[in-house]
Amino acid sequence: MSTLSIRDQRLAGATMLPDDFIDYYMPRANGDFVKIYLYLLRSVHAQTPAPTISSLADVFRLTERDVDRALRYWQEAGLLDLKYKAEELDEITLLPVSQKLHETRKDPVLETPAAAGSEPAAETQVSTARMKELKADEKTREEVRNILYVAHRYLGHPLSPTDMRRLLYLYDNLHMSAELIDYLVDYCVSRGSGSMQYIMKVGLAWHDEGIDSVKDAKARNNLTTKNYYAIFRAFGISGRSPVPGEIADMDRWLKEYGFPMKIIEEAAARTIKQTGKPSFPYAERILSAWHEADVRRMADITALDEQHKTVQKEQHAAPAAKPRQSAGKFGNFAQRDDEEHRRLVQELIRNQ
Repeated sequence: MSTLSIRDQRLAGATMLPDDFIDYYMPRANGDFVKIYLYLLRSVHAQTPAPTISSLADVFRLTERDVDRALRYWQEAGLLDLKYKAEELDEITLLPVSQKLHETRKDPVLETPAAAGSEPAAETQVSTARMKELKADEKTREEVRNILYVAHRYLGHPLSPTDMRRLLYLYDNLHMSAELIDYLVDYCVSRGSGSMQYIMKVGLAWHDEGIDSVKDAKARNNLTTKNYYAIFRAFGISGRSPVPGEIADMDRWLKEYGFPMKIIEEAAARTIKQTGKPSFPYAERILSAWHEADVRRMADITALDEQHKTVQKEQHAAPAAKPRQSAGKFGNFAQRDDEEHRRLVQELIRNQ
């Protein structure tokens, strides 16, 4: 997943939120859309690596599709300009906010019926009528009462009717035991997230993996935790636990990319060598490039390195190209070897 270049045509040096945005845009927009827009405003002047669609999804516990919807919403509203390269979002430009512009455009809310963060899909929650049946049935009411009470205690706030229906979906439709649901909520809260969206995401993943007991869930989580700390050791990190953003990155490397530990450790070593410090975003750029190149073994990395050296020799023999001008704050990354390596890997993939 490539980083996004963000250019700013507003005043620089501060995170500014015009009154017109509050008066005319914010009341009509979905809450998650507003959060992402505000985060983009802050990111322009933040001393952190440029965001990616994936990192935005991790920050707000959304899917990448939800983030894409939010960006397209603000594009339709006239506040963002999105540019793509090879069908992948490459650059975001923040445009001026004005009441006049708002009055001359169609309301994107009317054109976006399935907004991110809206009422959860019916297939991931039981109906209100079914919830009443479960609460009244002699066979289930005690377990249902226990599920809802324990979740309330762990989360520290009363459950909304939607929260209840979603938890009972796990119980009634996926046939999770009350004990497993209790452990699921405890597990998610212990990882720093009491979001029902996150709890459901983990619960559905456990179901897909065939986990149907607390014993199986603990065994799976113990193995995952061991992998987390092995990766931490590769980065030279000790004395603390992973934070949610780091966990999301490590889950992507282990599960989505399917990399063995040796490859992740190699990316960590290259990150430290190049940056002098542990940097998960930098390691992500390396690992995503390897994933795109279908790397599965250390021998595949060696082959890519040799191809990289060959291309570099050919480039050095050719006349030097004029350096590309930065597009702005997020175009100011130094052209390090591994970033050049990523670009070359992508070219090799396209030429195969």
